Amino acid sequence: MSYKRVVNYFTGKEMRDYLMSTHFWGPVANWGIPIAALSDLKKDPEFISGKMTLALCLYSAIFMRFAWKVQPRNLLLFACHMTNEAAQLTQGYRFVKHYYLDKKENEDQKS
Repeated sequence: MSYKRVVNYFTGKEMRDYLMSTHFWGPVANWGIPIAALSDLKKDPEFISGKMTLALCLYSAIFMRFAWKVQPRNLLLFACHMTNEAAQLTQGYRFVKHYYLDKKENEDQKS
């Protein structure tokens, strides 16, 4: 691909229309959720809400499918929800480990 062709692609009407659409700005705004989830991975698991983590896992799974099925396919939205799904599943694991697996280990060590 030549330099001129790349410049024309990114400055063309089709790209301007895409950048001014909800097909672009919806997912961009939605990236706040997975970014927050990724930043929470460093925090103490004591503060993780199991119910909210489950709700966000279901939400992202549903909207990953939506982003894939909608025409034209919204890969930016799909990537956002895939990232959030991975982060929420990690948070869910941390929640279960902290509240169920580690407590069982502590009880076994006490007896």
